Amino acid sequence: MGEPVRTELSVQAERTLLMAVLLPGGGGDPADPLGELRQLARTAGANVVDEMLAKRRSIHPGLYVGSGKAQQIAARVEQNKVDVVIFGNELSPAQIRDLEQIVRCKVLDRGELILDIFAAHARTSESRLQVELAQLEYCYPRLTNMWTHLERIAGGAASAAGGIGARGPGEKQLETDRRLAGKRKAHLKRQIAAIDRRKVRQVRSRKDVFCICLVGYTNGGKSTLLNVLTGADAYVADQLFATLATKTRRWRVAAGQTVLLSDTVGFIRELPHHLVASFRATLEEAIHADLLLHVADASNERVDHQIASVNGVLKELGCDENRRLLVLNKIDRIVDPTITVVLERKYPDGLLVSASTGEGMEELTAAVSARSGGDQVRVALRADCSNGKLVNYIDRYVTAKSRTYTDSTVEIQAVISARRLEELRRFGDDVEIVSHGPI
Repeated sequence: MGEPVRTELSVQAERTLLMAVLLPGGGGDPADPLGELRQLARTAGANVVDEMLAKRRSIHPGLYVGSGKAQQIAARVEQNKVDVVIFGNELSPAQIRDLEQIVRCKVLDRGELILDIFAAHARTSESRLQVELAQLEYCYPRLTNMWTHLERIAGGAASAAGGIGARGPGEKQLETDRRLAGKRKAHLKRQIAAIDRRKVRQVRSRKDVFCICLVGYTNGGKSTLLNVLTGADAYVADQLFATLATKTRRWRVAAGQTVLLSDTVGFIRELPHHLVASFRATLEEAIHADLLLHVADASNERVDHQIASVNGVLKELGCDENRRLLVLNKIDRIVDPTITVVLERKYPDGLLVSASTGEGMEELTAAVSARSGGDQVRVALRADCSNGKLVNYIDRYVTAKSRTYTDSTVEIQAVISARRLEELRRFGDDVEIVSHGPI
């Protein structure tokens, strides 16, 4: 019986040549076409020793780059003792196979590189399941090429006769691995579907809480911002896709005003579809959030391109523009003050902050407070102590200044957001709002 399909993909410490093919209408950064691929490769642990670019009007069906450019790559591979060539494009299994025969080393495409990074950074059981499924989805159509080296085993007379008996052990192994991979995929999909249902129920059950989601290009500082605002202990690293699992914490933005703040997986240009599908549950946080804090790295010279890429992903997810607030992070890393002026003019509604130094945190908190609950009001209310839900709601969302107990009721002088004040009214006769007004 064949071994299960190996889904580990690694480029750790290998001497790497980066290759990008520029096509008309491509979504890459024209100022630095290899910039994103370079970051991805270094995050994966590759030792980048050479880089190449090619411009084409259309994709070559056999080699993606054409035979002439493939020979140039082969020469550079030999010259620089390259172990792996990484393309910044999505290649077909046949194109990867044919290129490997010419350049005589391993060839990876952009999707496989991102999968490698996701596999290295998956720390929770949920994210490991999601990554494994994405790897299987990627590897499954490539199984045929993995077993072409066994074709020669199919022997003499049977091979010449063709038909039944000419397939050889390679074909049997391929069928075995396809069956095992198919079973594993089905099992993973069932597990992830159960997680999805639980996640959706969890997200949608937060109707009585204002939910905020941190979104943005990968390595924009979302996890650092979560830690600063909520005192969380989210993992932080200066690398792409450091966060794969959602982490949610309570954030007290003002007296009597608490919101839920969630950190999510970072976005990237043209994230492979099988990864988007696998991480659908994680993205539910962004889809159903009341407010999205779009965190961008203001110190990155390609920040405009990254903001546009994230806006494109949010549009695909159906996230309304009115629910977004742009947060330009890492302003402490900006050396040239004119860059700050340009950013302020280009993004007048954006907030300039630094999660590392704390600069701009008060302005950010005030903006979120205004969005999540409006103005704070002083209120006097009388509540029935026997109503457990009401008492729990008051304890969680109302900042009590004083409490006076009489028999089965309690009179409270408190501060509460205007939004929470309206929600208090749904408790009906169990709560009496004696008076309310501005602070």
